[in-house]
Amino acid sequence: MGYMRQFFDLSTPAKRFRFVAVLEAITWAALLVAMFFKWVLGYTEAVAVPGMVHGIVFVAFVLISIVTAVSLRWSLGVTLLALISSIPPFGTLVFEWWARRNGHLAELSAQFDAESKPQYAA
Repeated sequence: MGYMRQFFDLSTPAKRFRFVAVLEAITWAALLVAMFFKWVLGYTEAVAVPGMVHGIVFVAFVLISIVTAVSLRWSLGVTLLALISSIPPFGTLVFEWWARRNGHLAELSAQFDAESKPQYAA
């Protein structure tokens, strides 16, 4: 339960970026399922709603990537990787994991470093 509360905490640019990156991946999954219904099962209207929702979240991801890049002072290369990650399915998740591990997501990267270091009992 604590992780869910932490996930919906949108108080910083890095946390907002993570939230929209995950949301973009979820809408990609919904669109892929809808495309299966359209192309395999013949329900041509199946992609209308998931396609629109994914399109809105895609635009939101592009905007939040630019805002986050400015806020966290990303290099042009990191910013371009973030924008390119929105094109392939689930690319935003891969970019978010990479950015967190490489120190590009501020407090989320610091939190990752603290969790990844071995803890020794005294």
